Amino acid sequence: MAQKSGLKVKRKYTTPGDPYNNIEWERRSSKITNPDGSVVFEMNDVEIPSTWSQVATDIMVSKYFRKAGVPQTDTDGNVLKDENGDNILGPETSSRQVFDRLAETWRHWGEKTGYFASSEDAQAFEDELKYMLATQMAAPNSPQWFNTGLNYKYNLTGPQQGFWYVDPKTGKLTPGEDSYSRPQPHACFIQSIDDDLVNEGGIMDLWVKEARLFKFGSGTGTNFSNLRGEGEQLSGGGVSSGVMSFLKIGDRAAGAIKSGGTTRRAAKMVILDLDHPDIEDFIEWKAIEEDKARALIAAGYPSDFNGEAYATVSGQNSNNSVKVPTEFLKAIEEDSDWDLIARTDGSVMKTVKARDLWNKIADAAWRCADPGVQYDTTINEWHTSPMGGRIRASNPCSEYLFLDNTACNLASLNLVKFYDDETQAFDVASYKHALRIWTIVLEISVEMAQFPSKEIAQGSYDYRTLGLGYANLGSLLMRKGIAYDSKLGRAIAGALTAMLTGEAYKASAEMAGIVGPFPKYKENSENMLRVMNNHKKAAYDSNDYEGLSHDLIAIDQEICPEYLLEAAHDSWDDAVELGTKNGYRNAQATVLAPTGTIGLLMDCDTTGVEPDFALMKFKKLAGGGYMKIANQSIGPALHALGYKSTEVDEIINYVIGSMSLDNSPYINKDSLMEKGFSEDDVANVEAALPGAFEIQHAFNVFVLGEETLKGLGIKEEAYTSFDFNLLETLGYTRNEISQANLHICGTQKIEGAPYLKEEHLDVFDCANKCGKDGERFIHYMGHVRMMAAAQPFISGAISKTVNMPNEASIEDIEDCYFEAAKIGVKAIAIYRDGSKASQPLSSSSDEGDSDESDPEVNKILEEEAMLVQGNFAPGTSPTKAYAGVNRPRFLLPERRQGWTQEARVAGHKVYLRTGEYPDGTLGEIFIDIAKEGATLKGVLGCFAIAVSKGLQYGVPLEEFVDTFTFQTFEPRGMVEGHENIKMSNSIVDYVFRALGLEYLNRTDIVQVPPKDSPVENVETVEPVQEATPVETVEPVQEATPVENVETVEPVQEIEPTSNVKRNEPTANAQEIQFVTKVEEVDISESAETVANSVTTVQEVLGDMMGDAPACNECGHITIRNGSCYKCLNCGNSLGCS
Repeated sequence: MAQKSGLKVKRKYTTPGDPYNNIEWERRSSKITNPDGSVVFEMNDVEIPSTWSQVATDIMVSKYFRKAGVPQTDTDGNVLKDENGDNILGPETSSRQVFDRLAETWRHWGEKTGYFASSEDAQAFEDELKYMLATQMAAPNSPQWFNTGLNYKYNLTGPQQGFWYVDPKTGKLTPGEDSYSRPQPHACFIQSIDDDLVNEGGIMDLWVKEARLFKFGSGTGTNFSNLRGEGEQLSGGGVSSGVMSFLKIGDRAAGAIKSGGTTRRAAKMVILDLDHPDIEDFIEWKAIEEDKARALIAAGYPSDFNGEAYATVSGQNSNNSVKVPTEFLKAIEEDSDWDLIARTDGSVMKTVKARDLWNKIADAAWRCADPGVQYDTTINEWHTSPMGGRIRASNPCSEYLFLDNTACNLASLNLVKFYDDETQAFDVASYKHALRIWTIVLEISVEMAQFPSKEIAQGSYDYRTLGLGYANLGSLLMRKGIAYDSKLGRAIAGALTAMLTGEAYKASAEMAGIVGPFPKYKENSENMLRVMNNHKKAAYDSNDYEGLSHDLIAIDQEICPEYLLEAAHDSWDDAVELGTKNGYRNAQATVLAPTGTIGLLMDCDTTGVEPDFALMKFKKLAGGGYMKIANQSIGPALHALGYKSTEVDEIINYVIGSMSLDNSPYINKDSLMEKGFSEDDVANVEAALPGAFEIQHAFNVFVLGEETLKGLGIKEEAYTSFDFNLLETLGYTRNEISQANLHICGTQKIEGAPYLKEEHLDVFDCANKCGKDGERFIHYMGHVRMMAAAQPFISGAISKTVNMPNEASIEDIEDCYFEAAKIGVKAIAIYRDGSKASQPLSSSSDEGDSDESDPEVNKILEEEAMLVQGNFAPGTSPTKAYAGVNRPRFLLPERRQGWTQEARVAGHKVYLRTGEYPDGTLGEIFIDIAKEGATLKGVLGCFAIAVSKGLQYGVPLEEFVDTFTFQTFEPRGMVEGHENIKMSNSIVDYVFRALGLEYLNRTDIVQVPPKDSPVENVETVEPVQEATPVETVEPVQEATPVENVETVEPVQEIEPTSNVKRNEPTANAQEIQFVTKVEEVDISESAETVANSVTTVQEVLGDMMGDAPACNECGHITIRNGSCYKCLNCGNSLGCS
């Protein structure tokens, strides 16, 4: 029976008094901008630990600072009062306030419910947590930051929101009193569904429950296999429309609600058993929808994930997974049949070949990255509580796998914070101490929480599942000089993960001895102890597992470092011994979550068990803009491998470049000044180079200004052209530019680096190829094997997407899924580069072409493009292409809007009149001059008719604007009567400058941009005819090759993602060690330089992560993170992929 002694908490990081004593603080500004420079969020004079990066600062301030209802204080901490004596309320202004409200609230609820032995222990618990939060050693999931402590610290309440909790004293379900008295700290939910349309627990009721979760920023998953299939009988007569019709309704509902209101799209998992009658339609659902999206994109609709193409099709607001039992895998091996079973009477509705169904799964995943696979037998063989039923579903990212109607709150430790680069030792004692503290935090969070439904409140009370995990494994291994895809790397991962779960269960058993085991423990004790012993056996690699039908990757006892191996053994010896005595307080204790936002908050290089994405990254500057930096693991790795400091510097310089014109071949200060550059011009280029991935990014009008370019003799029509290259214009050859680029911008890869030994190359392998010429990357089975090495020591599962190159085949995906099942992985999702058509912010069409697309796919896409867009093979005449087909003409309404502009071009009066469609887009033009009978008048009139016909037959206005602006002939010269156009090369040039400005917001072709229509608004006011990028809207007779329609990214272009724009180290000294000339960069750059820096980052990431959605908070490119996306600019998590 539970004892009354309570938990003892030793201090490891603090002493009694102020836990922040040894932490330096500083005042900063936090500013998040769109790519165009417009401000999304700004807050000044906020207090942040000085070692935090700017990205971490922005996340803390913009996302986790409470913005209202907080009592304001003076510099001495005294609460400010207004004239009525009431507290003056406002936002949190210091991260200390956030750390305090979390740690003090956890301590309050722990004391209140009897967890601690004394107030001194409770105080030590609170202080240790404050220190760990402030030093980025650990962090809880986002709902904790949002909700925890708002009532305890600031007395905020709010209305009831339909929440429930189980009163621990009475054991009865109780409605929540208000919004915050009991916080909602859980991120992950699993919900059930009954085969009922409108009653409680049924289909429509699930949409309401999902809406409540999405509103508060949480994610949920459901297995829909209870719903009858299409054609099954209904009780009132007739037949069911099937599960797919309802999934499409739920998808639309989730898309409308979003998640957290405006922060991200809904995070949702949809699961179906493989024997469901509608399984074939379910498997192909998203692949078919992806084909539809491609057709719409080919027709000219925007290709970004938030654009019209993807908004039109269904299935875009969830991850899809299929439940695969071992019986099905055996059927594949034996090439036998597989029955699809009716939900109503259990009869066989259809029989298919197992291999055919398996091929459909792999084919769909190849085409659109869904469905993922959850291995039903493996999951349930590790189930600690089978008396409550089978595990049928997961949260959106697949790391939380447990019973329906339960919830999980997460926290992660930053592994690198426990590693010393100098001694190359991992601090096991500190790691175990932190694991115990955070297990207690998560358990207390269950005690204090309220839940969005009665069923989830009861399930969470009965099983008390937790989700403790870690981040930065990939970075840790690289810093130690160990290859990610190696036996030693997997052995270390296994040992660290074994300690993670062993210590968590040890703490759970300790708490069970104080406050009792979870209520459903007794009926599940035999199975739970079986699972605990299997974890222990994997730590010892004893190979005598009980109740397992699959192989697994245990810790290699021969190659694992002895001190880590012994620590893992000790953790599981204690966990099993204490659990056998006391039981366990929690049915599950650990998962490996994506740690997207909180990973950035802790300045982690990598997340979960992910490897690093690339060797080049960005550092966000406090004054705006970005600086290119080397991966912060490279230096420590090279030192760990025995390289001298001078060799390390040269290798890093090889990767990153000098970032300076000094000593650069061909392109340097002297040669530029010979070309006409001034000292100021050279200084502007120098300031831009640290943020440039290619040297030409620092030589443009944004950096140098129009006056400089005109002074160099370059005309406006040249330097405003999309293909303008200043260096080539100045006379530098491509070889000279290439040589200078290598010196200044580096190779961005490690292959070929001076001094680097061949046997050390694999230490620096990343998830993607690095640099333009890099060839090395981690094979997809390297990802799977790492998952398998960690999985035997995780209560739940691992959120991870296995990256596969564009050229991966359907057979490769089948192999990946099948091999994962054989070695004990519980759930897996793959992502083949280029399997999504979305391409926001992709900067170049030719660099994005794939030469390795599948011929069958090309054929399908060609047919789509020919039908939808009119993309025909070069040489095909329009007459032949449209033979027997009526060419569509979009007639204007009889009464239409438009405008008339009067102006003079070189003294000739010109009237420009327009006619518009009802949506405001241009449909016709009239050009008239005040000279009756003049030949020019007749020619311009006929020309206007030809242009109008072209517009009505679908030629984009931008095509005309790009073709006819800058056409030069008489009359030409000064323009009078137009406030924005002051000079024109001809009347035709004037006409299309005016049309480009009015209908396309082309401020780049006018001399005086309108003040009320800044450049940054261009993207938001584009008319319909500008939906397709100029590069892909070629005239029919000059059709762009079909591969350009979708601009599939080549394999070598899929690099920096989770690490791209982050300030990696936690100390400035470390940072400067690996960044050349940082001290010479003025962070208060001009607006133009900052904008150019941001643009450069967007271009590079657009090329490398072209299929990721744009962040819907700040507009920047996002990158993949586990099964989710995250924004490296503002830290936003975009639900799941």
